[in-house]
Amino acid sequence: MKKAVFPGSFDPITRGHLNILERSVPLFDEIILAIGVNSAKTSMFPLEQRLNWLKAVSEPFSNVSVASFEGLTADFCNREGANWLIRGVRNGGDFEYERTIAQMTRVLQPSLETIILFTDPEFAHIHSNVVREILKNHGDVRAFIPESVVI
Repeated sequence: MKKAVFPGSFDPITRGHLNILERSVPLFDEIILAIGVNSAKTSMFPLEQRLNWLKAVSEPFSNVSVASFEGLTADFCNREGANWLIRGVRNGGDFEYERTIAQMTRVLQPSLETIILFTDPEFAHIHSNVVREILKNHGDVRAFIPESVVI
């Protein structure tokens, strides 16, 4: 059984995240869409709200579940019996960062394989940080977030 974890803060979830999820669904028997809780990082949206968004966007997919975790992603994958880690990248800068994380994760847990998918071009400009900034300034973010997400 091919079980994968697609981790992130999803603060908020964007159309880019959804693009990666939709393209990952046929590749795995099971995917856990997981919010990594970082106590040193302040999120704009509460964990419960982000979990509800993930449940809403994953509802059409019978092989996707939603969870949250604290600590290392590699440890969470180990606890869940997942041997695959899904990561999405928009550009070269993202790729360099994700490559470094994937290589370090491989040292921590050699059985954990990272799959990197590039977002489709129409979503490559969407960044959660920018979406949060637009929201802070009372802008309209509907073009950047999935339709099922209500902010």
